[in-house]
Amino acid sequence: MSFNKSKLAIAASAFATAALMCSGAQAQQKQLTLCWAAWDPANALVELSKDFTAKTGIAMKYEFVPWPNFAQRMLNELNSKGKLCDLLIGDSQWIGSAATEGHYVKLNEFFDKNAIKMSDFAPATVEGYSTWPKGTKNYYALPAMGDAVAFTYRKDWFGRPELKAEFKQKYGRDLAPPKTWDEFKEVGQFFQNRTIDGKKVYGAALYTERGSEGITMGVANTMYAYGMDYMNPKKAYDLKGFINGPGAVKGLQVYKELYDTVTPPGHSNAYMGENLDSYRSGQVAMQMNFIAFFPGISKDPQVGGEKTGFFAIPKGTVSHAQLGGQGISVVKYSDKQEMALEYMKWFAQPAIQEGWWKGGGFTCLNSILNQPGFAKSTSYAPVFQDSMKMVKDFPADPSYAQLLLAMQNRVHDYVVAGKGTPQAALDALEKDWVQIFKEDGKIK
Repeated sequence: MSFNKSKLAIAASAFATAALMCSGAQAQQKQLTLCWAAWDPANALVELSKDFTAKTGIAMKYEFVPWPNFAQRMLNELNSKGKLCDLLIGDSQWIGSAATEGHYVKLNEFFDKNAIKMSDFAPATVEGYSTWPKGTKNYYALPAMGDAVAFTYRKDWFGRPELKAEFKQKYGRDLAPPKTWDEFKEVGQFFQNRTIDGKKVYGAALYTERGSEGITMGVANTMYAYGMDYMNPKKAYDLKGFINGPGAVKGLQVYKELYDTVTPPGHSNAYMGENLDSYRSGQVAMQMNFIAFFPGISKDPQVGGEKTGFFAIPKGTVSHAQLGGQGISVVKYSDKQEMALEYMKWFAQPAIQEGWWKGGGFTCLNSILNQPGFAKSTSYAPVFQDSMKMVKDFPADPSYAQLLLAMQNRVHDYVVAGKGTPQAALDALEKDWVQIFKEDGKIK
């Protein structure tokens, strides 16, 4: 082979190698990483997203973090301006800090350009997952996973003739899913320490976890029920008489009474996983948990099918349930924002949202939620539908992490440790929050 031909061959070979490398790099770039918590809905989204890859050629990679570590892991990623996540399904409380600190891409222009209307989604989910400041039309997320706290109950136990007769004789009403917190306490106490099928059982698994957000997500439901607002709805950061007002005090006291009289022994640091375990093992008659877990419970070989029923959060003087769920956002530090927005456009389609619901996710799209047959589509659909009409959320203020930590400590000390009074616990919480807002320059 001549020298010139050798040079041509080498050049051709180098060109081919470069082309292959370029092709490989492009293939690598045609991939998005979506970050979320590790739970059943995330698995459902993996299946759903195969349609996106088939239609666009964009591969999907996932970073799913167990719930106990999810917030710390993802917030550290955002605060460090990391590039791990192109898309993030983040908790509703993060929206304030994510917007003000520039972690999420503002989506208004994208929504307008692609005819994605926030009015097409359930109002509570738009307000809870997408907007900052609250009450404005500044959007940083698309409602992705509607959710709220509700209850499962052992329908088969409630239906036993001997238990129904005993309950009716004792309380003068039918043994049925409770509609008020007073009824809930009666039902819980009725099952507490009872023997069923040779096994001692208890009334209810409630949220009591201290380390992250568990007990706050639980106790908020009774505090809302008796009229608690975290702060003055007409004057931001005006706390006195709201977070520690009569309704808040009453609700906290009710939760303490429930913890003392209807929960299993040692149920002092329980959140989602622990409550699921208590229920699936046949330990409790009722279980507090996010509705997102209800599809899995309905299919559970031990307690699913006709053994389980569902009911919304009971009422006190008013009806409110703690909002769960998340919106999906494009991370500002991603190098693949255009592709990430393409995913969001795909996900917002009504046909995809219907597949999301059927696959085990929880759509927030009104056209699906309001379909005539929606309430009969699953055994838990009516509870989801009712709950999303009465949700309230923890403040999504940029300082929410400090606010949450303070509330966790104060209510856990009272409810679980039995320290002091409900009034003293909430007075101390109000002082904690005032100090936090003063340090932020929001209170002088």
